[in-house]
Amino acid sequence: MPNNFPWDTYSDQPHILKRSLKKELRKGHGVDYLKLIGTNLIYFPYLFLKFILSLVPNLRLGTNKFLWRRSESEALAPNKARLKPSIPNMPSFYGLCVNLDKGETQYELVEELGVKSLQIRVFLNDIKNIDDYVAFAKGFGADKEILITIIQDREHIENHELLTKDITTIFSKFKEVASEFQIGNAINRIKWSFVSMEEYLRLYETVQKVRDREFPTIKLVGSSVIDFEYHFTIRTLFNGFKIHYDKFSSLLYVDRRGSPHSTQMRIFDFKNKIKFLDTIVKTSSKTANSIYLTEANWPLSGTAPYAPTSEKECVSEEVYNQYMLEYFDIALKSKKVEKVFWHQLIAGGYGLVDNREGKIRKTQAFYSFKKLVGCVSQRTVKINQDK
Repeated sequence: MPNNFPWDTYSDQPHILKRSLKKELRKGHGVDYLKLIGTNLIYFPYLFLKFILSLVPNLRLGTNKFLWRRSESEALAPNKARLKPSIPNMPSFYGLCVNLDKGETQYELVEELGVKSLQIRVFLNDIKNIDDYVAFAKGFGADKEILITIIQDREHIENHELLTKDITTIFSKFKEVASEFQIGNAINRIKWSFVSMEEYLRLYETVQKVRDREFPTIKLVGSSVIDFEYHFTIRTLFNGFKIHYDKFSSLLYVDRRGSPHSTQMRIFDFKNKIKFLDTIVKTSSKTANSIYLTEANWPLSGTAPYAPTSEKECVSEEVYNQYMLEYFDIALKSKKVEKVFWHQLIAGGYGLVDNREGKIRKTQAFYSFKKLVGCVSQRTVKINQDK
């Protein structure tokens, strides 16, 4: 990353920027923020009302009892009815993020898990190594459904001529390996290089023009807003830009609330966050009604500096496993999410595999994920046999 956006190799994300730098970057973007506010003044009340009305048939007094983060002891309390995972008909529902810098060890681990949907980050500022990314993706085999996530930087955000050149290269190199490309990542965090939603929309529009002109079979995924910050999502879906998302993505983390069943603002547990997102997506004409949740995890206690948050948000490996099962189960039962990508396979502070000290250690969640994918595969085989 450029010096202004230093990379944290421990947590696989940019370092938090100084307040003074954020202030400097925001200069000249006043009109962009006014558009963000204006769009939400118009659309947010209407969309929120639609969401509330969709809940009316199911409203009962006292249903939202999880008003605060649950303790670990509460999270681990036996509740077999709630914990039993549902089984989808599609083997691609359970997705996993893998990284080039984690090495070829991931090939064997992915095969053991049996997962078919993979997400791979490709950094625009590392375009000189594009062939390494392509070789890495091919190494997982031809039976995988690979989503390539294009990671932005300031140079490509500001220079669309360079963006056009390099995105053409990426599409050309990957056209035989992947058909879906997520454009941008965590676009509402300045440390990830975007200062405003207008910058993202302009970048996405440029990428879409390249796709439309030269690569019509490629599917574009966006807008990649992170966390429950739907005012940014609304701006990316209601605007005057000539864009369209073939799949709509959200990095829908809920880790700061503890359990996926815990609520934010009294009514927004994970299930209702999905419902509200679905309401927004279905109301917009700029996207297909297909949602990908492209990142989720919980930080692990005692793993600093590898954990991406403070120790306050961290949980034990046992609770991590519990919350992961709940997250997948809720997303699946909602029938509104096409894929969930767990972030990620190998990461000392939040992954399914701990690789600190140069060793590979599979966590409890690794085996739970494997069981989930195995249940899908078994059911798929049975369905095909019945046909």
